[in-house]
Formats: sequence, structure tokens, C-alpha cells
Amino acid sequence: MTLYELTGEYLELLNMAEDPDEDPQAILDTMDSVKGEIEDKADGYGRVMCSLQADAMAIDEEIRRLQARKATITGNLDKIKARLKDAMIATGNRKIKTRLFSFSVQKNPASVVIDSEADVPVDFLVMQAPKIDKAKIKKALQAGEDLTGIAHLEQGESLRVR
Repeated sequence: MTLYELTGEYLELLNMAEDPDEDPQAILDTMDSVKGEIEDKADGYGRVMCSLQADAMAIDEEIRRLQARKATITGNLDKIKARLKDAMIATGNRKIKTRLFSFSVQKNPASVVIDSEADVPVDFLVMQAPKIDKAKIKKALQAGEDLTGIAHLEQGESLRVR
């Protein structure tokens, strides 16, 4: 669907739904004020939903593109910093001051490197709380296991648009 296929109240609804500062209640009120039979409303809503879904997909793609660009830029930044650090160490210049910047090679705080995880004493382990395996519970309930008071299955409903 394109914006050109949306008219009047539905275009207003689309604009409101795309506005992050719009009050959700105002969107609901606009939806309630749309005139017409349920079939006509559903058709208009469907067009708005298709437009919003296309916007969301375009935003997801732009996020992926920008994340890839960020990864490239960050990788290049790390390489440039490493090259300058290596050159400074190789030439014995641990401090350089220019008109614009000050550079220095300094020691980082000591970090722990584990040589053998199997040999670490229990005192140095972080104990974690058990996690509930909902998939396993769902299988047990579907198989007829009685888990009364522990868990139950709930079936929700959603709107499918084709």
C-alpha cells in the first residue's frame, strides 16, 4: 500500500501512528471516530497496517546497514590506534604532543586470564539461580501431565491479515 491509497481519516490515523510523540489515546480516539461499516473500517485499517509494517521493515533494514557501517568504522579505528601505538613503542616515543592532540602509551590495569576453568576452586565460582524451562513445561502439559497449581496453558488470540 502507498500513501496515495490512503485518504482522509485513514491518512490522519497513519500520520498519528507514525508520530512517536502522539498520545496513544488520541490514536484510539481517531480510530473510534472513523466512519463506515466494519468491512470498510477493516479495509482502511489494513491499509494503515500495511504502511506501518513497510515502515518498520525499512527501519530494520536501515538499522542493519548502519550497524554494518559502524562495525567497519570501529574496526578501522581500532586498526589505526593499534598502528600508532605500535609505531610509538617501536620508536620509543611513549608520549607525543602535537598542536591538536596529545598521545600517550600507558599501562592498562591488570586483567585475569583463566588458564584452566576446570581447576578454579568453588570459592571463585558465581552460583546462578535455576531458570524455569517453559518449553519443557509446555511439552509436559501438552502430554497431559498434571501440573495443577504450578502452571497451565493459555491460548490467546491475534489478528491475522492476508
